[in-house]
Amino acid sequence: MAAKADEKEAKPLRHGYTTGSCATAATKAALLALITQEPQREVTIRLPIGDEVTFQLESCEFNEKQATTATIKDGGDDPDATHGALIVSTVEWRDEPGIVLDGGVGVGRVTKPGLPVPIGEAAINPVPRKMIREAAQAVLDQYEIKRGIKIVISVPAGEEIAKKTLNGRLGILGGISILGTRGVVVPFSTAAYKASVAQAVNVAKQAGCEHIVLSTGGKSELFGMEMYPQLSEEAFVEMGDFVGFSLQQCKRKQMKKVTLVGMMGKFSKVAQGVMMVHSKSAPVDFGFLAGLAEQAGAADERVAQVREANTAAQVGDLMADTPAFFAKLCESCCRAALQEVGGGMEIETMIITMKGALLGRVTIDDTDESDRNRG
Repeated sequence: MAAKADEKEAKPLRHGYTTGSCATAATKAALLALITQEPQREVTIRLPIGDEVTFQLESCEFNEKQATTATIKDGGDDPDATHGALIVSTVEWRDEPGIVLDGGVGVGRVTKPGLPVPIGEAAINPVPRKMIREAAQAVLDQYEIKRGIKIVISVPAGEEIAKKTLNGRLGILGGISILGTRGVVVPFSTAAYKASVAQAVNVAKQAGCEHIVLSTGGKSELFGMEMYPQLSEEAFVEMGDFVGFSLQQCKRKQMKKVTLVGMMGKFSKVAQGVMMVHSKSAPVDFGFLAGLAEQAGAADERVAQVREANTAAQVGDLMADTPAFFAKLCESCCRAALQEVGGGMEIETMIITMKGALLGRVTIDDTDESDRNRG
């Protein structure tokens, strides 16, 4: 549909291509159409990782002053919010020399500090900017053209797509970002999500936040917002399954306090030091939970039920009348988080039910104990 690449070996999952790669391909094709006044049906670009990739074009329109081409973003077997989006580039001649790059309809504009693009500019990240400019310059050099051009990248459905992303929270308004550092989307990769977490923490830092609330999803984030209505929206970051990475980002930005909000399943793993809590990353250890139940004073029969449980949520139901169990679980999460970042922070853990009820809440302030050895 959008692109095909030579690959040396068969992959179990198909790679896709970033919005930055799509924008670069559309720009090169549009410039070629503008110069040659001939329709372009496909175009080949070189990705930052060195691969040559050919993109199919959905449309190509041109006259003597400007040309517009479009390609459809193919996310491969890792379809994200932008999978299937039409990425459009319009190139027109300018009287002044040089290349001007901007975003059009559906490409967001930066309104907050802390992002890799200055406030007021189109949300086209540095690597895609470089890719687009270099591809355009190469075509101009090939045809020995000294005239200037203006490039405008658009995504017709971008404003609607952006509602499914973190852009609004990051201060990117009016559409999506044009992203990508390698040019390819690795199926089910963690890079894009980690990048969004890192950006969100950086935006929070620039906004003056010293306390960040990390949640595993939308429901837990809403609970955190209810518990901390005084915090600005930048303080709330959805970490997803990337607990350890998110904590490390908070430590890097010298946050004083981090609140973790989530449910039994993921946090029963965090309590044991598992910092990547995807369902496939590590099974729930019911023996560990049974041990906590025993420490909390549960009867032998109840401890046995916990050990034989099928899900962490079931354990939550079994222990609903034993607050000490959830206190111990939250404490274990706090200590595991402090070990992950090497201490020196205040860590709070809140565990909630699927329906949004608080099961346990514990805070450990380690800011005065950062030199303690936690082997």
